[in-house]
Amino acid sequence: MAQRDQLDRETISCSICLDLLKDPVTIPCGHSYCMSCIKGFWDGEDQRKIYSCPQCREAFTPRPVLKKNTMFAALVEQLKKTGLQAAPADHCYAGPEDVACDVCTGRKLRAFKSCLTCLMSYCENHLQSHFESTKLKKHKLVEPSEKLQENICSSHDEVMKIFCRTDKKCICYLCTMDEHRGHDTVPAAAERTERQRELEVSRLNIQQRIQDREKHVKLLQQEVKAVIRSADKAVEDSEKIFTQLIRLLQKRSSDVKQQIRSQKETEVSRVKELQEKLQQEITELKRKDAELKQLSHTEDHNQFLHNYPSVSQLSEPTDSSSINIRPLRYFEDVTAAVSELRDKLQDVLRDKWTNISLTEMEVDVLLSEPEPEPKTRAGFLKYSSEITLDPNTANTWLLLSEGNRNVECMSERQSYSSHTDRFTDHYQVLSRESLTGRCYWEVEWRGGVNVAVTYKNISRAGTESLFGRNDKSWSLDCYPNWGEFRFNNSRTRVSGPVSSRVGVYLDHRAGILSFYNVSETMTLLHRVQTTFTHPLYAGLWVHCEATAELCKLK
Repeated sequence: MAQRDQLDRETISCSICLDLLKDPVTIPCGHSYCMSCIKGFWDGEDQRKIYSCPQCREAFTPRPVLKKNTMFAALVEQLKKTGLQAAPADHCYAGPEDVACDVCTGRKLRAFKSCLTCLMSYCENHLQSHFESTKLKKHKLVEPSEKLQENICSSHDEVMKIFCRTDKKCICYLCTMDEHRGHDTVPAAAERTERQRELEVSRLNIQQRIQDREKHVKLLQQEVKAVIRSADKAVEDSEKIFTQLIRLLQKRSSDVKQQIRSQKETEVSRVKELQEKLQQEITELKRKDAELKQLSHTEDHNQFLHNYPSVSQLSEPTDSSSINIRPLRYFEDVTAAVSELRDKLQDVLRDKWTNISLTEMEVDVLLSEPEPEPKTRAGFLKYSSEITLDPNTANTWLLLSEGNRNVECMSERQSYSSHTDRFTDHYQVLSRESLTGRCYWEVEWRGGVNVAVTYKNISRAGTESLFGRNDKSWSLDCYPNWGEFRFNNSRTRVSGPVSSRVGVYLDHRAGILSFYNVSETMTLLHRVQTTFTHPLYAGLWVHCEATAELCKLK
């Protein structure tokens, strides 16, 4: 029953207003409309003098005479008495933001499609003719658009179906004979096809880049998890190790205290025992002295001589060699030994700390591009590093001063303590700080100096310990009138003299090492592109009577 009612509503509804037919009329093609609806529609076509059916688009000339369809009128009246209504739901009407049907009169319905051939928009009912008519089926239907009039040439009021490649705009065929005469023109459809191919290539490129970036994102997510996992494990392991180290130190401290106390008790017991023995001897001697004194006052000669042999005999005295009075430094040697241990432990911690310091850890980001090398001194100063010299590495003929930033070759040996890191055969010294990431520092020099970077494990003696004469160090040899770069015993002469201030730029991760003359403008002396496998240290080799200083840049 519901299906029959729906069919009745569709049969007696006007396809223009979509309401029940009012004064229904049937035009020559057989379609029926409200008399006022079709009149209004044809009134809009009076200028063309060609009148068409809104549904099948069949054209009529002259304008047909309209006559009331009595059968439809009777059917509508009958259906009205049964309460049947055919008004569409409110949600089918066009709102302020919708494209309205161009055929509907009165309250317009929402357009379902727009026709690029008719340059009109149609609701679902008025669009049916485009599906039924053979001619209309060839029309180009698109999603509803309010910009259909933009397809009309403003100069000739014709549809623009041609694209001018010269001016890069759509034109009509009359424009090709007017202001676009002689231009490179093609059908808009052909241009669209070509641009569509380019668009697809661009989309494929974009999609490939999206896939690459998504792959990189996954890799970075894995990297984050790995970093977190590694850091957490390192914290846990280092805490255990430091706890073990603390316990070891506490045990050594306890052992030292126990040994000191045990030795103290032994020494005190020995001294007290000797003290008691001496005290007993003193008592005996005093008693003997009293007897001798009494004997000396005896007036009877016979009695004196009789008693003298027994009184004059003395007991064996205590051996004086067993009484060893030391200077007041009983346990100072222990304190000195502990102090020396502390100093050595501090040296070890300071030297080894660079291998585990968090400030020297860098996570390589797969997508990040290496930053370009600065061009100006201000750009280099952004990476300036505070560097000092390590006295434990300085050759004994070198004197460090100015907070261990200045080094000078002396005519007398300096009183440095023995250390395994010290250079023994060449007048060289390393920085205390290790260098990773991006670093920049400057060296002011006089006389003759080698400005170098090196791995920490460079030899400390022999020819192989000299900067630039091995595969562990890179050196710029600076002299008053010339300079040369050395690596692994190969030489490269630098162009022009070396200024009295040399700038060194290091990008550890990118493997870049550059030496510059520092003046108003930065002049490149030599650049190295390699791969650094370990943290680097700044190095200075100072000739006789020469000086070098790591400049303060901040």
